[in-house]
Amino acid sequence: MTQMQDLIRYIAEALVDRPEEVEVSCIEGESSIIIELKVASDDIGKVIGKGGQTAKAMRKILSAAATKLKKKSLLQIVE
Repeated sequence: MTQMQDLIRYIAEALVDRPEEVEVSCIEGESSIIIELKVASDDIGKVIGKGGQTAKAMRKILSAAATKLKKKSLLQIVE
């Protein structure tokens, strides 16, 4: 598991009511990283946040971490 997966897992588990159902998977290419985040269906709103603000903040943090590795990042929140 990459550091970025750990980072997203840590943030997501802190936000949701059922942290044991948080799943994070990673697809890594040469110049990009795609991270898929799965949470319980009743926790999806907590991860996305009002107007998508929480998801946007998580994407910014992920982007900053990916920039350090000279890669582009994408966070997909899967239902």
